[in-house]
Amino acid sequence: MKRALASAVALLAALMSAASPVMAAEDDKTFFEGVQGSWAGAGEVVAGKYKGTKFNCHFKGSSHAEKTGMALDGGCRVGVFMQNMSASFEKKGKSYSGTFLDGAAGKGLDVISGSVDGKKAVFGLNRSQLRGAMLARLADQDTMNVTISVRVSDDMVPVIGMSLKRVDATAVGTVAKN
Repeated sequence: MKRALASAVALLAALMSAASPVMAAEDDKTFFEGVQGSWAGAGEVVAGKYKGTKFNCHFKGSSHAEKTGMALDGGCRVGVFMQNMSASFEKKGKSYSGTFLDGAAGKGLDVISGSVDGKKAVFGLNRSQLRGAMLARLADQDTMNVTISVRVSDDMVPVIGMSLKRVDATAVGTVAKN
């Protein structure tokens, strides 16, 4: 269960792509700025051994000042159990790399790739034989939907779904939240 939650949160974390490197960098920066602030919401394990397990999460997102990327800190609660979560991602060349918790060498995951396209980001995840992806989509400035999928044979199977709402008054882009 902790691994599934860890995957979900890791996947919350970041994104990149576009027609030119300059445009891609701007898309990336705009997306990361949109994820800054405090987020909270519910999620559910939708496949696997823990299918039907519901959880609630709270995260604080911040973009890196001098690099393209972001950090997420917070945690998820299942009943009386709380799991602290942290992730950090940054652009390396044309893609992304980073860690969730302490990375695949510890009890977490490695981010091995990523792309941002407008209000959507996709990150590749890795831990030993586990390969997966996180899709984070900003439905609007106050709603972020996250889906975490894992590779089973040749298919990507959704495992965790989460809908987060902004719970602070963070200004997004040039439009301040009322």
